[in-house]
Amino acid sequence: MSDQLRPRSKRSKQISPMARHGRLKRSNAFANVAKVLAAALAVVMVSGVSVAALATLNVATSVKDPIRLESETEGPIPQIGAIDGGANLLLVGSDSRAGQGGGYGDPEKETAVLNDVTMLLHIAEDHSSATVVSFPRDTYVPIPECTGPDGETYSAMSSQKINTTLGYGGLSCTVSTVEELTGLPIQYAAVVQFNGVAAMSEAVGGVPVCIAEPIVDEHTDLDLAAGEHELKGLEALQFLRTRYGVGDGSDLGRISNQQVFLSSLVRTLKSAETLSDPIKLYSIAKAAVDNMELSTYLQSMDTMVSIAMAMKDIPLEKVVFVQYPVFNVDGGVEPDESAADDLMASILADESPSLAPGEADFRSVADPAAGATEAPVEPVDPAATDPAATEPAPTETALPSNVYGQDASQYTCSAGRTLADQ
Repeated sequence: MSDQLRPRSKRSKQISPMARHGRLKRSNAFANVAKVLAAALAVVMVSGVSVAALATLNVATSVKDPIRLESETEGPIPQIGAIDGGANLLLVGSDSRAGQGGGYGDPEKETAVLNDVTMLLHIAEDHSSATVVSFPRDTYVPIPECTGPDGETYSAMSSQKINTTLGYGGLSCTVSTVEELTGLPIQYAAVVQFNGVAAMSEAVGGVPVCIAEPIVDEHTDLDLAAGEHELKGLEALQFLRTRYGVGDGSDLGRISNQQVFLSSLVRTLKSAETLSDPIKLYSIAKAAVDNMELSTYLQSMDTMVSIAMAMKDIPLEKVVFVQYPVFNVDGGVEPDESAADDLMASILADESPSLAPGEADFRSVADPAAGATEAPVEPVDPAATDPAATEPAPTETALPSNVYGQDASQYTCSAGRTLADQ
């Protein structure tokens, strides 16, 4: 693969308008779905001990050969119980058709392997919050020297789209690229393909999703009326793949649409209906392991459960989904370095990202059926009126307005896009 070098002049502090990708070459990357559901893997096993007990014997025999990451070192694998400290887990959705059967386009024409979904899950050191960062697939980034799964060394590249890293040097190369981009060490990683996404959504039992306006997308054969739909299997996959049917038709719109799904998925996984159903939990764990290629340490059921246990008590409002901030350039997007630095500083400090209200054509919308409600009036403690008896509350600085996203407690709806606008 040749290095598509481009002059990288010093970026101006002025931020270019947000990218609109409606006319860019269409990607067949359904894997956005993949990555999305994979991100749920950590939340999936929230009552992990029982899942591990049920699944270990059966699931362990299904695990594929491990993928060794360059950053991995020998050491003890954590036992059942919350993992010590924080963790970073990279989830990658591959668009490879290998072994996937029909229904995903012409396999003869789709030979490239792209990580069209690249999502990083960060769990805070004290397990008080979790952040999932989605990296737009067309983002130009430096790619470091990588050692591929074949043992060969792949040269560094100064500027290449992030979604080429999986096909260039394998999962370890994607991990190294994201580590360099974010400054975060990544301990765990996984790859999912099309069939895995469908299987995992079936195992969950369906995810309720709100649609503000009808979604019609001839590229994914998706046709959904406005209202609430419980999505699973192929329909869930089509929903997560759709790009032209939502927002402004860009990949950024697709990320926002996936955040609607993911937020609902987390609410579903943390609900009593899921946590009290060991068969459902086991099915999710089995579907994940059967359909994912996992890095070495993540192949241990103990490790998976330990990660899940670290997340089980995180409040919904502290599970935050954000899009890595970018701006438009010729043929793709580039990181908005100032906004990205602010986002990464927040994550490195284990602060749950505080998102400023922002408007963009590609974003999901508030539930149109929800009426405005008055905030309840809190009783006033007379002692609190004494300035000497109180200390100022800590202030929270919101991130730049182009760090888009939502937390899992927010009920948002997909913004459909008509065929006439596509």
